[in-house]
Amino acid sequence: MEDYKALKEEIKHLKEDKNALIMAHYYTRPEIQEIADFIGDSLALARKASETDADIIVMCGVHFMGETAKILCPGKKVLVPDMAAGCSLADSCPPEEFEAFVKAHPDHTVISYVNTTAAVKALTDIVVTSGNARKVVDSLPEDEKIIFGPDHNLGEYINAVTGRKMLLWNGACHVHDRFSMQEILRLKEEHKGAKILVHPECRRPLQLIADKVGSTAALLDFARNDDAREYIVVTESGILFEMQRKCPGKTFIPAPPEEAGCQCNNCDYMKLNTLEKVARALRDEAPEIIVDKETAEKALKPIERMLELSK
Repeated sequence: MEDYKALKEEIKHLKEDKNALIMAHYYTRPEIQEIADFIGDSLALARKASETDADIIVMCGVHFMGETAKILCPGKKVLVPDMAAGCSLADSCPPEEFEAFVKAHPDHTVISYVNTTAAVKALTDIVVTSGNARKVVDSLPEDEKIIFGPDHNLGEYINAVTGRKMLLWNGACHVHDRFSMQEILRLKEEHKGAKILVHPECRRPLQLIADKVGSTAALLDFARNDDAREYIVVTESGILFEMQRKCPGKTFIPAPPEEAGCQCNNCDYMKLNTLEKVARALRDEAPEIIVDKETAEKALKPIERMLELSK
């Protein structure tokens, strides 16, 4: 406990001395969320990065979030506590393969989910998040031909709610793609009054049994404003910390994955962020995110369109 307190104090002093902003995604460890200056989903983190006057941004999330912050803030130093904090969804869309896919359909507008590398964003017309993807697609002409990548489940959801027939890249998040329908229905039977909250990165059958489908921020807002007392949460379990903090009188039940005994409702990449690594990043001002100039320039425009269309 003393080490824990000492680390928090060290982080506080380093942050003040270096004019640093600590940002954290909802899926990080509770102790990371506790020391963060700002907590949010991918869209909120991107928007906050574009607005801050801090000299240093410490992005406690995964690698592509650090890249997005660096592209939006080329004059700032962007640090990530652990360079190994990748993303299975981003990894499911190799830039070279996606480029070939795009070139094979030259008459299509390319929409990419924010959970992609800078190199994929550079091949994109508009970047979206789970929170604004429907709005962006609805803003385009009904006869527009669209490529949507990399998340197939999110793309299928957007097709279903908009009536579009977007061409989908076959990528997925290893956490959201593995939740068990059988176990969720069992939990529902045990907690009959509970509402089911589902992230759109989950498979379509789970979306269809949900009381609410939405981004992490949307699910949190729903729980805060809804009158139910129990919720089955079908997304990465880190969000439960913020849900419980914002809704202390309610109960949040993490949905289990298909594989018995598996902790696949946790993102191991997000959990690589620790207090020790945050303190070391601030001390050493490393590891630092670097995005090459050409890629950054190409990726900036679709990211800015994402921010503009989400207002």
